[in-house]
Amino acid sequence: MKDIIPHDWRSQRVRPAPVLWGVAALAAVIAAWTSFYTVQAESQGVVLRFGKYIKTVDPGLRFKLPLGIDRVEIVPVRRQLKQEFGFGTEGGTNETQYSSEQAEERSMVTGDLNAATVEWIIQYRIAEPRQYLFKVRGPGETLRDISESVMRTVVGDRTVDEVITVGRQEIEVEALDQLQEVVDKYELGLSIDQVQLKNVNPPKPVQPSFNEVNQAQQERERMINVANGEYNKTVPRARGEADQKIQAAEGYALKRVNEAEGDVSRFSAVLAEYLKAPEVTKRRIYIETMREILPRLGRKVIIDEAAGGVLPLLQLTPSGPEGAP
Repeated sequence: MKDIIPHDWRSQRVRPAPVLWGVAALAAVIAAWTSFYTVQAESQGVVLRFGKYIKTVDPGLRFKLPLGIDRVEIVPVRRQLKQEFGFGTEGGTNETQYSSEQAEERSMVTGDLNAATVEWIIQYRIAEPRQYLFKVRGPGETLRDISESVMRTVVGDRTVDEVITVGRQEIEVEALDQLQEVVDKYELGLSIDQVQLKNVNPPKPVQPSFNEVNQAQQERERMINVANGEYNKTVPRARGEADQKIQAAEGYALKRVNEAEGDVSRFSAVLAEYLKAPEVTKRRIYIETMREILPRLGRKVIIDEAAGGVLPLLQLTPSGPEGAP
């Protein structure tokens, strides 16, 4: 048997060492290449070993077991994601950002059995990568279903006027609280940052009538604001004028009281002097009174009752240096 096998073939059979070394070197390069990975700054890495969760790592250059033993899922935990309901924006990186069933999403019934079209968005982040990847199958689709259910519940508790006009902010706040509560219950690993209503309108057949009602309400509010403005302008001015008159009256009353008290004091002083010397006091009062009155009378001529006329007493020519001949 040994004589049948050529000697050259046996020598070639024991020479595969260079090929094995090449394969080993290639395996070593592949192992080294697959042993390191990088987690971006806005993400976290979830390490799986043969499909089983091992750990969650922060951003940076990391090491893992090569050749498919360890696998890393990169999850963008610091990126804010968005989902749109009732409308869609093309070009979004989030696969569940919008749905093809937009007409069904935005058609809702309010608490007073009126129809309304509601468009809204939610903004959220991945808070727990492990829960996001493994607790629920299809977390994005599940979040869409939860958000639509919560919004229909909140809108169904309010009238159409509240939904379209004054109750928008309350709806956003209540929907955010209920949505976060359900998300935590299902352990989706998500944090809801905002729920925002976009376009909220009545159905198209009744939209013109509803617009007229809104215009009437706005006109009413405008007239109320104008009336309040006039009230705020007139009432303070009237109050100011009233306060001014009250202060003037109080000042006049104080002046009259002070004058009366001064007159009383002066009369009391005169009375005290009169009691001491009645004749002297009467004469002094008479003289002071005449001194005050006579300058106001002008030029007067006083004659005796027995006089026959006033002509001899009148000075017909000017007196003084200018009248001298």
